[in-house]
Amino acid sequence: MKNEEELNIITGIIIKKAIEIHIALGPGLLESTYKECLCYELINAGLVVEKEKAIPIKYKGLRLETGYRIDLLVENSVVIELKASEKIIDVNKAQVLTYLKHGGYKIGLLLNFNVILLKDGGIVRIAN
Repeated sequence: MKNEEELNIITGIIIKKAIEIHIALGPGLLESTYKECLCYELINAGLVVEKEKAIPIKYKGLRLETGYRIDLLVENSVVIELKASEKIIDVNKAQVLTYLKHGGYKIGLLLNFNVILLKDGGIVRIAN
Protein backbone atom coordinates (compact mmCIF):
# COMPACT_ATOMS: atom_id res chain seq x y z
CA MET A 1 0.00 0.00 0.00
CA LYS A 2 1.35 3.40 -1.00
CA ASN A 3 1.78 6.16 1.58
CA GLU A 4 0.22 9.61 1.17
CA GLU A 5 3.35 11.16 -0.34
CA GLU A 6 3.62 8.41 -2.96
CA LEU A 7 -0.07 8.76 -3.80
CA ASN A 8 0.36 12.52 -4.24
CA ILE A 9 3.27 11.97 -6.63
CA ILE A 10 1.30 9.41 -8.64
CA THR A 11 -1.83 11.57 -8.83
CA GLY A 12 0.32 14.54 -9.85
CA ILE A 13 1.76 12.57 -12.76
CA ILE A 14 -1.72 11.38 -13.79
CA ILE A 15 -3.16 14.90 -13.75
CA LYS A 16 -0.18 16.29 -15.69
CA LYS A 17 -0.56 13.63 -18.39
CA ALA A 18 -4.34 14.09 -18.55
CA ILE A 19 -3.88 17.83 -19.09
CA GLU A 20 -1.29 17.17 -21.83
CA ILE A 21 -3.75 14.86 -23.59
CA HIS A 22 -6.60 17.33 -23.25
CA ILE A 23 -4.47 20.16 -24.67
CA ALA A 24 -3.45 17.97 -27.62
CA LEU A 25 -6.87 16.48 -28.41
CA GLY A 26 -9.39 18.89 -26.91
CA PRO A 27 -12.92 17.96 -25.82
CA GLY A 28 -15.48 16.08 -27.87
CA LEU A 29 -13.89 12.67 -28.40
CA LEU A 30 -15.03 9.33 -27.05
CA GLU A 31 -14.08 8.35 -23.51
CA SER A 32 -12.25 5.30 -24.87
CA THR A 33 -9.91 7.54 -26.87
CA TYR A 34 -8.84 9.46 -23.78
CA LYS A 35 -8.48 6.21 -21.83
CA GLU A 36 -6.12 4.69 -24.40
CA CYS A 37 -4.05 7.87 -24.60
CA LEU A 38 -3.81 8.20 -20.82
CA CYS A 39 -2.86 4.54 -20.44
CA TYR A 40 -0.11 4.99 -23.06
CA GLU A 41 1.23 8.14 -21.37
CA LEU A 42 1.24 6.64 -17.88
CA ILE A 43 3.04 3.48 -18.99
CA ASN A 44 5.61 5.64 -20.79
CA ALA A 45 6.05 7.57 -17.52
CA GLY A 46 7.08 4.28 -15.90
CA LEU A 47 3.85 3.57 -14.01
CA VAL A 48 2.09 0.22 -13.82
CA VAL A 49 -1.40 0.52 -15.31
CA GLU A 50 -4.28 -1.95 -15.47
CA LYS A 51 -7.18 -1.27 -17.84
CA GLU A 52 -10.74 -2.36 -17.10
CA LYS A 53 -9.85 -3.89 -13.73
CA ALA A 54 -12.76 -5.98 -12.44
CA ILE A 55 -14.12 -5.03 -9.02
CA PRO A 56 -16.23 -7.60 -7.21
CA ILE A 57 -18.86 -6.37 -4.77
CA LYS A 58 -18.85 -7.84 -1.29
CA TYR A 59 -22.29 -8.44 0.18
CA LYS A 60 -23.07 -10.46 3.32
CA GLY A 61 -19.89 -12.46 2.99
CA LEU A 62 -20.47 -13.11 -0.70
CA ARG A 63 -18.15 -12.02 -3.47
CA LEU A 64 -20.33 -10.94 -6.38
CA GLU A 65 -18.81 -10.55 -9.84
CA THR A 66 -21.25 -7.91 -11.01
CA GLY A 67 -19.42 -6.45 -13.99
CA TYR A 68 -18.01 -3.33 -12.34
CA ARG A 69 -14.73 -2.27 -13.95
CA ILE A 70 -12.26 0.45 -13.04
CA ASP A 71 -11.27 2.33 -16.20
CA LEU A 72 -7.61 2.52 -15.11
CA LEU A 73 -5.87 1.39 -11.94
CA VAL A 74 -2.43 2.94 -11.53
CA GLU A 75 0.29 1.37 -9.38
CA ASN A 76 -2.39 -0.83 -7.79
CA SER A 77 -3.30 2.27 -5.78
CA VAL A 78 -5.06 5.03 -7.73
CA VAL A 79 -8.46 4.50 -9.32
CA ILE A 80 -9.13 6.54 -12.46
CA GLU A 81 -12.63 6.90 -13.85
CA LEU A 82 -12.81 8.75 -17.16
CA LYS A 83 -15.80 10.59 -18.56
CA ALA A 84 -16.52 12.55 -21.70
CA SER A 85 -19.83 14.04 -20.65
CA GLU A 86 -21.41 17.45 -20.31
CA LYS A 87 -20.60 17.60 -16.60
CA ILE A 88 -19.65 15.48 -13.62
CA ILE A 89 -22.68 14.49 -11.58
CA ASP A 90 -23.01 12.99 -8.10
CA VAL A 91 -23.56 9.46 -9.42
CA ASN A 92 -20.13 9.64 -11.12
CA LYS A 93 -18.54 10.46 -7.77
CA ALA A 94 -20.51 7.65 -6.11
CA GLN A 95 -19.19 5.24 -8.74
CA VAL A 96 -15.58 6.11 -7.84
CA LEU A 97 -16.36 5.82 -4.12
CA THR A 98 -17.83 2.35 -4.77
CA TYR A 99 -14.63 1.27 -6.51
CA LEU A 100 -12.50 2.67 -3.69
CA LYS A 101 -14.58 0.99 -1.00
CA HIS A 102 -14.90 -2.43 -2.59
CA GLY A 103 -11.37 -2.49 -3.97
CA GLY A 104 -9.74 -1.30 -0.76
CA TYR A 105 -8.12 1.72 -2.44
CA LYS A 106 -7.51 5.11 -0.83
CA ILE A 107 -7.63 7.59 -3.70
CA GLY A 108 -9.46 8.05 -6.97
CA LEU A 109 -9.49 10.58 -9.78
CA LEU A 110 -12.61 11.34 -11.77
CA LEU A 111 -11.53 12.96 -15.06
CA ASN A 112 -14.04 14.53 -17.43
CA PHE A 113 -12.44 15.36 -20.79
CA ASN A 114 -15.53 17.05 -22.24
CA VAL A 115 -14.73 20.48 -20.79
CA ILE A 116 -13.02 23.56 -22.21
CA LEU A 117 -10.16 23.39 -19.66
CA LEU A 118 -9.55 20.16 -17.78
CA LYS A 119 -8.31 22.04 -14.70
CA ASP A 120 -11.61 23.97 -14.53
CA GLY A 121 -14.07 21.33 -13.35
CA GLY A 122 -12.74 18.31 -15.21
CA ILE A 123 -10.70 16.87 -12.34
CA VAL A 124 -12.18 15.57 -9.09
CA ARG A 125 -10.00 13.88 -6.46
CA ILE A 126 -11.92 11.49 -4.24
CA ALA A 127 -10.59 9.88 -1.06
CA ASN A 128 -11.90 6.80 0.72
